[in-house]
Amino acid sequence: MQKLLFIFNSAPYGNESFFSGLRLALQIQEQHKAQLKLFLMSDSVTAGLRKQNPSEGYNLQQMLEILTAQGAIIKLCKTCINARGMTELPLADGVEIGTLIELADWTIEADKVLNF
Repeated sequence: MQKLLFIFNSAPYGNESFFSGLRLALQIQEQHKAQLKLFLMSDSVTAGLRKQNPSEGYNLQQMLEILTAQGAIIKLCKTCINARGMTELPLADGVEIGTLIELADWTIEADKVLNF
């Protein structure tokens, strides 16, 4: 089984880069059953919060929860979470806080790394 690492840096609702990356991850999971790991950094960490209620369009929290329900591992950068004062906020189901050490390991283990 192919191991894919998705690294997200862009703000989740600022443009469609984050959304496009999640769409690709969902399609790969559905079509190829690859081992997916997603690491959210910088402003993208806000996508991992619970209780998102976008007024229209897509809901990234739901997309992340679908991926974790299908076996994807999703982690938010601990340093990025701390910098944004989000340490105590509730996270979406299945989303965890991770470290740069984990990201380094994931990068070495991955067959492919995709950045969004």
